[in-house]
Formats: sequence, C-alpha cells, structure tokens
Amino acid sequence: MSLTTQVLERDGDLIIAMTGRIDRDAAAELESAYSAARTHAAVELDFAAVEYINSTGIALIVGVLARARADGVRLRASGLTPHYRHIFEITRLSDFIEIAPSDEQPS
Repeated sequence: MSLTTQVLERDGDLIIAMTGRIDRDAAAELESAYSAARTHAAVELDFAAVEYINSTGIALIVGVLARARADGVRLRASGLTPHYRHIFEITRLSDFIEIAPSDEQPS
C-alpha cells in the first residue's frame, strides 16, 4: 500500500495523518502534504496508521524536517510504534522532532 495523507486541523493544530508505507514511492505525497501545512507554526506527523518505514522513508522524513526548520515550523510525531520510536532515537530524529508519549493519542 502506498502512502496516503490527510491534512487535518484540530483545535488550531495542523496534523498530517499518514496511512500506508513511507518509502521511495511516498516522496510526492509527503511533499504535497507538508506544502499544504507549512504555513502553520507547528505540524504534527501522525504515524498511527503507517505500516512500514524503510531507510528511504527515514530520509524523506529528514527532508521534511529540514524544510520545516527552514520554514520555522515545529514538528511533532505521534502514533509511533515502539519499534519506530526506537528508530527515531537511534537515528537521532528524536533530537529534532518532538515525540508524543506512547500513551498520548494524536492531537
């Protein structure tokens, strides 16, 4: 299943809800979703329905992070499984993207 995204606004927060796989085929979808969100001060990336992230997908997330930093947008990740939370920690993504606690539901 390729990646699909939905850009939602809840209580003034902007959320990019992602479903499917974050891999090389996800680049255009992720870029489009971020472009729609970049005018907000903070964006939450909701990974709750993401089935798979490979190394290329991690690189795509790093690209979104780089754009967000250049745009002055704060990124937050929610819905990460323990496995992907660990990947974010060992790749040091968690140093630059706020990670919602595991027991916290997406905003």
